[in-house]
Amino acid sequence: MIYLNGEWMPIEQAKIPVLDRGFIFGDGIYELIPVYRRKPFRADGHLARLERSLAEVRIPNPYSRARWMELVTEIIARQSFDDQGVYFQVTRGVAKRDHAFPAGVTPTVFMMSNPLVTPSAEAYANGVACVTAPDNRWLRCDIKSTSLLGNVLMRQFAADRDAVETIMFRDGFLSEASASNVLIVKDGVIASPVKDNLVLPGITLDAAIELARDAGLPLTLRRIPEAEVRDADEVWLSSSSKEVLAVTRLDGKPVGHGAAAGRPGPMFARMRAAYQAAKDAL
Repeated sequence: MIYLNGEWMPIEQAKIPVLDRGFIFGDGIYELIPVYRRKPFRADGHLARLERSLAEVRIPNPYSRARWMELVTEIIARQSFDDQGVYFQVTRGVAKRDHAFPAGVTPTVFMMSNPLVTPSAEAYANGVACVTAPDNRWLRCDIKSTSLLGNVLMRQFAADRDAVETIMFRDGFLSEASASNVLIVKDGVIASPVKDNLVLPGITLDAAIELARDAGLPLTLRRIPEAEVRDADEVWLSSSSKEVLAVTRLDGKPVGHGAAAGRPGPMFARMRAAYQAAKDAL
């Protein structure tokens, strides 16, 4: 069952007018909340990001945070599986095709939940391969917009090369991956790019940052030169579906140095354990 504009229905019965601005312009905002054992993980962070993104593009938020949580709880209960990815989006609504914002339009709200697919045990144990590319997307990557063509092209660039993600650099500095945030480890210190308009403020990244600090792992947020990523001891991805995942090959070369090159590193093992403990504590 899915939710569309106040009604629950089978997804096969759901219909949206072709003049919906989400379809015409990609004029919408979305979120995905991971759910473990029917318990949402960091829902408040996801809903706060939804509110911020809607405000940035001036789409009226159709619901209070309490109402959003009621809907999230209900859609979880309507599914037969325990671990879920609750996806929802809000578009500006249906109007005559014109770039300017239409007046008096009701936003379109769509929600669905699917089984949460996380990386395999093998991926966690051995890490994954990524490739790199210049970040040629727009300059408001901090907004979680449904306009994802740039990310789609970057993700396909990785898929065409049998890689999990494309890690991107803008003006010689790390930004993010096509569907993940990126962290590195160098000389025992975790680093991730500063939160600005060039990166999505990841909720899973926030969790990783908090868990690292709680565990006493050194961490810094700063601009990270491309050369430093390529010379890192460890490289990680973070996202709602990947959780925190080690990158062990980058552009065909092993990540890391010496005998540990091409294997998940010791800092990743500590982060992975902390993340699993946070999930178990729900």
